[in-house]
Amino acid sequence: MGRITLDKVAKRFGDVEVISPLDLTIEDGEFVVFVGPSGCGKSTLLRLIAGLEDVSGGQIRIDGKDATAVPPAKRGLAMVFQSYALYPHMTVRKNIAFPLRMAGLSQEEQERKVEAAASVLNLTSYLDRRPGQLSGGQRQRVAIGRAIVREPSAFLFDEPLSNLDAALRVGMRLEISELHNRLATTMVYVTHDQVEAMTMADKIVVLHAGRIEQVGSPLELYHRPRNTFVAGFIGSPKMNLVDGAEAAKHDAATIGIRPEHIAVSPEKGVWKGRVGVSEHLGSDTFFHVHDTGLAEAITVRAGGEVSLHHGDIVWLTPDAEKIHRFNKEGLRIA
Repeated sequence: MGRITLDKVAKRFGDVEVISPLDLTIEDGEFVVFVGPSGCGKSTLLRLIAGLEDVSGGQIRIDGKDATAVPPAKRGLAMVFQSYALYPHMTVRKNIAFPLRMAGLSQEEQERKVEAAASVLNLTSYLDRRPGQLSGGQRQRVAIGRAIVREPSAFLFDEPLSNLDAALRVGMRLEISELHNRLATTMVYVTHDQVEAMTMADKIVVLHAGRIEQVGSPLELYHRPRNTFVAGFIGSPKMNLVDGAEAAKHDAATIGIRPEHIAVSPEKGVWKGRVGVSEHLGSDTFFHVHDTGLAEAITVRAGGEVSLHHGDIVWLTPDAEKIHRFNKEGLRIA
């Protein structure tokens, strides 16, 4: 079991409130991602759940039991940090077995658990190597293996892929998602990368300035952002936000339109502009269109075969059924 409930949980450092009182329920077996810009409080919130920070108010319950004052080692959680935190003089086998040895398990039981974890993580052939002989992705798998052998009720990941290069990040993202499907254990994952959040999560928690802006599935947040912050943060490239007279035509203070919901034509359309930088990605091309009088730039997603050049004059037409409307407080208008 790995149900985690936060009830009016808050955190202050002196007079500075970094986590405003918030409520959140993480269901048993869910993969929940905390996402937001740097300084939004996502890692602090994870550390509160882990017990590495004391709460300033509220209650944390794990499987229905009050864990607010329970020491980290007794919460039944396992944390995987950004840094691998492996012992360089120990083999992979001994690194993974370390928490079991500290818990006093027999050598036979240690071996059984280590072999099982290594099998799940494809580390069996590396058990007798030392961390210095492994790649970054392999070292991160060792750190995850050390967490798995503890058989926790939930895994807590604090930006575990940020030290890896782009290719390894994609690979490890898939491996962690596959691991969640195999273990069916609760996972709480912190990242600033909304692509990781969209591709991995069952449920995303969007944080901003210590507050929860929205909680929902990746597609819920993508298709129905609660406010302009979520609209502009979730999605890559981000949603175009336009205010002023154009928004007023739609009875809104701000309207939003995603890059893929804008048609581009060299001949006719609703908004006229000039092509700036084009990003060619093969199957897709992102055009940044300037001088529309709407925003500094409007980003358009088109097919990879569309050929436009810097300085070309184009016409843009938003899909009227895909326009998002927000009021002057930045909240979604139904």
